[in-house]
Amino acid sequence: MTTPTPNRADLWFDPLCPFAWITSRWILEVEEVRDIEVHWHVMSLAYLNKDRDIPDAYREMLAPAWGPVRVLVAAQQQYGDKVLRPMYDAFGQRIHLEGRKLHEQPDGGLALIAEVLEETGLDPTLIEAATDPSYDDAVARSHHEGMDAVGDDVGTPTIHVNGTAFFGPVLSKIPRGEDAGRLWDGTAAVASFPYFYELKRSRTGDLDFS
Repeated sequence: MTTPTPNRADLWFDPLCPFAWITSRWILEVEEVRDIEVHWHVMSLAYLNKDRDIPDAYREMLAPAWGPVRVLVAAQQQYGDKVLRPMYDAFGQRIHLEGRKLHEQPDGGLALIAEVLEETGLDPTLIEAATDPSYDDAVARSHHEGMDAVGDDVGTPTIHVNGTAFFGPVLSKIPRGEDAGRLWDGTAAVASFPYFYELKRSRTGDLDFS
């Protein structure tokens, strides 16, 4: 008897993005109730917006965003893909759950990055990558692997479901248990139609990370 192949989810994230954080926590819930295989990838909001005409306040917020993604790809090069999930968990705990926004840190988030490296047991000298633009090509490659398939007018979260790329799902709270599974079922269903592109409505309500 042939064993069914599990569904595959590839998630591209920037640690800075609260929407990607919620989507990533949904995917972890889905893992508990559905047979899926999750792969984690880095994208960069700073890279995405570097040549765009964006408000000064947003550009200022994105300035320190290079640090985490450079360190993520540097760690990936040294240790392999397995480090991305625990590092992302550690970044998200600090940035989203504890509210320690990088652009509000006096050191641009370097102390926060050092904490992530310590928590995950990785080489502390990887902190040097945060200010090293030589890693930007690797960031860009990972970014384009995920984003080129969805177009240049979207950001993160970006997810590839069994090879079909979508921006989203954009969620304001984390579905738990079977609710997470049902949302996955619907996402996988629309992904199976090559001519399906978009469902959208304006978001109302605040984000809920609980």
